[in-house]
Amino acid sequence: MNTQRTLSKKDRMVLKSYESVLEGLAEFLGSSFEFVLHSLEDLDCAAVKVINGYHSGRKEGAPITDFALQMLGEIQRSKDGHKSRIYFSRSKNGTPIRSATIPITGENGRMIGLLCINFYQDAPLCTLIEELFQPQGVRGDVSETFAANADELIEDSIAQAKSQVEHDPGIPSVNRNKEIIAILYQKDIFNLKNAVPKVAERLGLSKNTVYLHLRNLQAEAKEE
Repeated sequence: MNTQRTLSKKDRMVLKSYESVLEGLAEFLGSSFEFVLHSLEDLDCAAVKVINGYHSGRKEGAPITDFALQMLGEIQRSKDGHKSRIYFSRSKNGTPIRSATIPITGENGRMIGLLCINFYQDAPLCTLIEELFQPQGVRGDVSETFAANADELIEDSIAQAKSQVEHDPGIPSVNRNKEIIAILYQKDIFNLKNAVPKVAERLGLSKNTVYLHLRNLQAEAKEE
């Protein structure tokens, strides 16, 4: 079965977009994980993006591995060709590795690449814990709302903004609605479709009044 194929411009753009995904995963998970993005256009130099490749010695331009090639054939022959494969293996020096091979599809649902993740299990526990729980440059104590739908997200955001403003004695009551709208604007809540009418309803304002406040906030932002 021929696993090599010519990729279209859109296919290459899809693969290119995964490079930032690998970079984000590497930053999130740490140095114990190796990430390799394979293109199926040229299996002799399939690795188009490699992060933490010092584990295996692989660099960009490296060929696809024999096991990945075997797995690629199995994926293509199976009925669940888009399903990821999770497996255990060992490095050349015997290090146990937990790996994942994730198919990447492009135009017309055709498989165009593989995203491979390898966790090297000989990593010192202290290093793994430090990178997972005390990463450098990460924002701490972030409040995030996991809403079931957009309307719930808007409602929760309004409630949080109202509580913040009402507990700030430095904000006069006459300016509270304006401050609430400003907080929601800073959080980009008004990018959600029903945000303006819901905010207007909850604050007892007209939609035109909300839009007026938003125009003023946008003008202020341009002046800064």
